[in-house]
Amino acid sequence: MTGSAEYSARRVLPDAPLLAAATGRTPSRRPVWFMRQAGRSLPEYREIRAGIGMLESCFDPALVCEITMQPVRRHDVDAAILFSDIVVPLKAAGIDLDIVAGVGPVVANPIRSIADVAALPRLVPEEVGAIAQAVRLLTTELGSTPLIGFAGAPFTLASYLVEGGPSRNHEKTKALMHSDPKTWHALLGSLADTTICFLQTQLKAGVDAVQLFDSWAGALSLADYREFVLPHSERVFAEVAAAGVPRIHFGVGTGELLGAMGEAGADVVGVDWRIPLDVAAGRVGPGKALQGNLDPAVLFAGPEVIDREVRRIAAEGDRAIEAGAIGHIFNLGHGVLPDTDPTAITSAVELVHSL
Repeated sequence: MTGSAEYSARRVLPDAPLLAAATGRTPSRRPVWFMRQAGRSLPEYREIRAGIGMLESCFDPALVCEITMQPVRRHDVDAAILFSDIVVPLKAAGIDLDIVAGVGPVVANPIRSIADVAALPRLVPEEVGAIAQAVRLLTTELGSTPLIGFAGAPFTLASYLVEGGPSRNHEKTKALMHSDPKTWHALLGSLADTTICFLQTQLKAGVDAVQLFDSWAGALSLADYREFVLPHSERVFAEVAAAGVPRIHFGVGTGELLGAMGEAGADVVGVDWRIPLDVAAGRVGPGKALQGNLDPAVLFAGPEVIDREVRRIAAEGDRAIEAGAIGHIFNLGHGVLPDTDPTAITSAVELVHSL
């Protein structure tokens, strides 16, 4: 994959296993990284974050660099993922929100009307300059390890802005979507602009791949996803295509949506633990790589279980390739849970690399 001139500063990493698997080449070893690999499972993370708020941490380039590097040093994973949060670009643009410990993102003035959408501030690259600086620090520090950029998808961002915070049932979000499609599409169009700006800033600073998290898309039916979400995710992927790097798309509980999510334009489709990778390959269709999908809770079950389940996932990944996937990137089916023993993660990485 080759990028345009505005992305020409990117490192060339021809031997990186993750980039090989994502683009249909044969990797030198089975690539593995874990969502939320940087964070509360690591004592060094808890130490460096002591007394510093989540959003404050995300806007400190040196701190972002150190936190992003910690799991690479400890676990020998095949990619770093930028330490950030999906609401970072919203906060940077000027939306009044905070990340409340034990709750998650809380929005002061939830979206209720077309006027609220019109009043949303638009992100400009200068407002996420600290994130671009963190990327530049990381690409110097990482050597031959790829850096994955990070953003929340328009639907998931919308769910926080409409609900005012995390939601179990997304009732306000779905009510707005169905009762006022015009306002809904205006909202997702605005959020797609923000996501595009955030990803392009990271790409111009030098990230080697990007992952779009649509964490709550699994709350939707396939018909609703196609009508109310897919066009906006498609636009995000289209607008970052010129960078020429692998684009990864991931959501939770999205087994029924995998085909449509594959259509959105990603090169790699993330699969959560609820559906086998070889089954997912049939739903996504040929020509895409798959990423996943060990259940994060398995890391609590002891060495024998971890060994068995890692081997099972790797075998399903191999069958997915036989079924038409162009590659497999080993990962969890969601993020590392906070109380995970770091030694279990390191052992799982070593096993993946041996297979």
